[in-house]
Amino acid sequence: MVAVFVKGTMKLEFELVPDSVWGSNLRSLLSKKAWDFLRKDAYERAGGKCCICGKPTTHLEAHEKWEYDEETAVQKLADILAVCKSCHSVIHIGRTQLTGGEERAQKHFCKVNGCTYVEYRKALGHANERHKRLNLINEWKLDVSFLERYVNTEKK
Repeated sequence: MVAVFVKGTMKLEFELVPDSVWGSNLRSLLSKKAWDFLRKDAYERAGGKCCICGKPTTHLEAHEKWEYDEETAVQKLADILAVCKSCHSVIHIGRTQLTGGEERAQKHFCKVNGCTYVEYRKALGHANERHKRLNLINEWKLDVSFLERYVNTEKK
């Protein structure tokens, strides 16, 4: 049986960000103390396992999960996830390709999603098509309302 790729149906997906926001992330926007608090919270929520593949590991990486609304040009922070290095390399496949790690990432993608190389290429094609569309928007409005959960909003 061949799996059919539909966005949101695979456990591990590519997240190609628009070129205009490449390199812009919470880690660079926040103080070291604030970023450490957020990433450590993600690690704690993960319980020592990758949030995507479930692999137990002592070395988790914090991944900012962003959603892009093409109609409103809003880039919204959806979550901060604790992921293993292998899943993170797949998520950021563009960077991984530049650093020569695509073959390893491709194997991990197929293993986690239970799919073939052909399905990997098809999913990558869909991700690249979406990336081209996202690049048609020159300026994204930033929505970090996700972070409100970390702010004490009670009135004293």
